[in-house]
Amino acid sequence: MARRPIPPPAAMPSREAVRAYIVGATGRIGKREISQHFGLTVEHRHDLRELLKSLSTEGDVVPAGHKRFTAPIRSPDARVVVVTGTDSSGDPIARVVGWQADTKPPVVVMLPEPKGRPALAPGERVLARLRPIGAGKYEGRTLKRLSDVPGRVIGVFHTAARGFRIEPTDKRSKAEWFVPNGEEGGAEEGDIVLAEPLPTTAFGLKPARVIERLGKLGEARSVSILVIATHDIPTIFPAAALEEARSARAVPTRHRDDLRDIPLVTIDGGDARDFDDAVFAEANEGGYRLIVAIADVSHYVQPGSSLDRSAWTRGNSCYFPDRVVPMLPEELSNGWCSLKPDEDRGCLYVEMFIDTRGRKLRHRFGRGLMRSAARLTYEQVQETHDARTETNLTLTALYDVFNLLLDERNKRGTLDLDLPERKVTLGDDGRVTSITPRPRLNSHRLIEEFMVLANVCAAEELERLARPCMYRVHAPPTDQKLDDLRGFLRQFGISLPSGNQIHPRDIDHVLKLVAETEQARIVNEVVLRSQSQAAYSPENIGHFGLALAKYAHFTSPIRRYADLLVHRALISGLNLGEDGLTPDEIARFPDTADHITTTERRSALAERDAVDRYLAAFMANKVGHVFKARVSGVTRFGLFVTLIDNGASGLVPLSTLPNDYYTHDEATQTLSGRSSRLTFHLAQDVEVRLSESHAVTGGMTFQILQLPPAFEQPFKQNSPIKPTRASFSIGPQGKPTRSK
Repeated sequence: MARRPIPPPAAMPSREAVRAYIVGATGRIGKREISQHFGLTVEHRHDLRELLKSLSTEGDVVPAGHKRFTAPIRSPDARVVVVTGTDSSGDPIARVVGWQADTKPPVVVMLPEPKGRPALAPGERVLARLRPIGAGKYEGRTLKRLSDVPGRVIGVFHTAARGFRIEPTDKRSKAEWFVPNGEEGGAEEGDIVLAEPLPTTAFGLKPARVIERLGKLGEARSVSILVIATHDIPTIFPAAALEEARSARAVPTRHRDDLRDIPLVTIDGGDARDFDDAVFAEANEGGYRLIVAIADVSHYVQPGSSLDRSAWTRGNSCYFPDRVVPMLPEELSNGWCSLKPDEDRGCLYVEMFIDTRGRKLRHRFGRGLMRSAARLTYEQVQETHDARTETNLTLTALYDVFNLLLDERNKRGTLDLDLPERKVTLGDDGRVTSITPRPRLNSHRLIEEFMVLANVCAAEELERLARPCMYRVHAPPTDQKLDDLRGFLRQFGISLPSGNQIHPRDIDHVLKLVAETEQARIVNEVVLRSQSQAAYSPENIGHFGLALAKYAHFTSPIRRYADLLVHRALISGLNLGEDGLTPDEIARFPDTADHITTTERRSALAERDAVDRYLAAFMANKVGHVFKARVSGVTRFGLFVTLIDNGASGLVPLSTLPNDYYTHDEATQTLSGRSSRLTFHLAQDVEVRLSESHAVTGGMTFQILQLPPAFEQPFKQNSPIKPTRASFSIGPQGKPTRSK
């Protein structure tokens, strides 16, 4: 009897075939059913396991019990999302995976993870239940984490008794990684490294392979190197982009208005290296003439060029205490596109006429050739104006226009938050020598007002021309955030108008009430948290904070891609050249808006991260010292405090508070002990001891030592805020006890 021929082994099915089978099947599907359907044997087990893991991670199928899968949930309220970063409040933000609708994908703000679970990290994918909370925005609640292992690890390499370890630089990562022998990539003790996880099924520390050495911890510039790598900010320009920048030459003078006889001046910080805006003002009949001239970046960065693609990828420049990661190569950002004094430069300019009441009468855009008359600093301008010093370049007209615009701004009713920036000063060795508040002079505000007016003119002009515009938009606060803000202000005896039709002047009135009180900073911070984040969009919804109906960014094309697009749109609309906006760019406007909004938020997060890490390094030798502080955040896991002297912030863990059962009230931002009846709240003055300052992660922890009565200092006269007293004092062994 002839033997039946043995069939050849079945081929491994394609990814799409397996996905289609699971999606089309009824109920939950495991490896057994898949193997039977495709005729797979034990030799396919490993490949099938890896394929299913990949499908699950990408959200093409969803885990449904032990080693079983089902079709992804496509109902409107549950989707697979990928975490892209965090917002200004530290909450993870995500985007929907595989968005197929014609509209742009919504922003998903993820709720905090349950107690005991690590926070969501960028790159993680989760199945989330979504709830709409505003136009184009959803709140997400994690149903199932689909990928817990990050795709990259950044940390400090250590040589341990049993092999090698990587200490993560992300404060949310608690566990170290171990590096097997042969996978250390030449790293040495104290190196900052980039690594990738290795597959494993074993318990204990997870393995990783070092793929790049980034620098040495403690060396000059190591903090910014670490932050840049953590946030995946591009630092290397393509060779083609560098060649395009090196071949740049002076702009041709044909078809340009000659502004070289107008004494335009640049006013920037003392450490600025690129100067992309210049101003001039003079009195004329019925008011003033104001000119704002901006570097003509569009002449050098042509649509579709390598320079353009790399600028789009970066989205904006990033500024750190010791370096700048520019959007454009140095040959342009510090060269041909920088309005250096006594050198001819191409520019786009807007000429504005303002009446004696601060109202803009008309404006005109043009493409010109200018020669900066002087490079001035904010401090020079302020000192000259205050001293009324005689100079060749009078600043009187500039300040006259500024005062008129400021009056008009006050009448309009804008949100003017007072949150001073911290200036980190480094020594030659790269170590922090001081951290001080960055002063905000009237000369700063003067330039801000001129730039705001120029930006308004750009948006108005593009609407008049019926051309696409990359608007800078800022939505009003959500109803929920307004309710939370009302609850916070109520404890100070301050009320906001009811309803959701609130005007910026209503919130600004609150800021003026608390100005010059000890609570001013915390109230400003809470108001900031209540606001929506500004964004870029081809659809105009206005700018709530500035109380403006039309607003676009026009004044910084060296460091912001959005401004470059606005320049190109103006060039096209006003027939100012052949290098204007292209149809392909217009078609990509929605995607570009999402992208540059994301890169802007990434940069802001990285810049804050760098300052926090420098602060932690600065405070490392002050462990055990006692500081005056103020409660700046109240959470279910403890308190955040901010030091009054230098603005350093850190956590007071719940475990360090007196032993009690604590209740967290989000509405009033309080943490209350059930037995002791201790109540911790925002803006409370406390005395703390620094317990730990970790330069690697930028994290600091404190312990509360003393709780003096809150709001001891009298408030400014006529303030509606009523002084209150804390309901606790210090008992034996320095522990808080309830006051009589």
